[in-house]
Amino acid sequence: MAQFSVNPQRFDPYKNFKFRVKWDGRYVAGASKVGALKRSTELVEHREGGDPSTSRKSPGRTKFEAISIERGVTHDLEFEMWANKVWNFGAGLGAETSLKDFRKDIIIELYNEAGQLAKAWKVFRCWVSEFQALPELDANANAVAIESLKLENEGWERDLNVAEPAEPSFTEPV
Repeated sequence: MAQFSVNPQRFDPYKNFKFRVKWDGRYVAGASKVGALKRSTELVEHREGGDPSTSRKSPGRTKFEAISIERGVTHDLEFEMWANKVWNFGAGLGAETSLKDFRKDIIIELYNEAGQLAKAWKVFRCWVSEFQALPELDANANAVAIESLKLENEGWERDLNVAEPAEPSFTEPV
């Protein structure tokens, strides 16, 4: 059964440049790029003994790809503090990882052009597998210094509690 839009006036797809990322109940400052949410399911081929010329296909294990988050380098320590929970230099033998809280659930929110929340996804049990504190520096470049996290995760789902917004309309002055 087809599910129809609550907003029949919306013709255009959502743009990819209005979004926010949240963890620990707070929005991440300055996130400028978030990698794609991608999952893939392995193929399991099998055949029946009485029908050797035909293969059957069924789904196998599903895996979720890592998500990257980028932002400009600032004095905000959130990226570094989370990355240090997975490996903290000088923490002592056997204490390099904060086993109690190195995983976090995050929320990725997508907004429409008017700044209204349009869709959201919950990403579960994320942890930092790669942290770039500083990019390659180049005195001849004209660019922002970017830091990034690569987040491994154990799955994601769309937050169905986020409903399609009623988009605003401007009226003509009288």
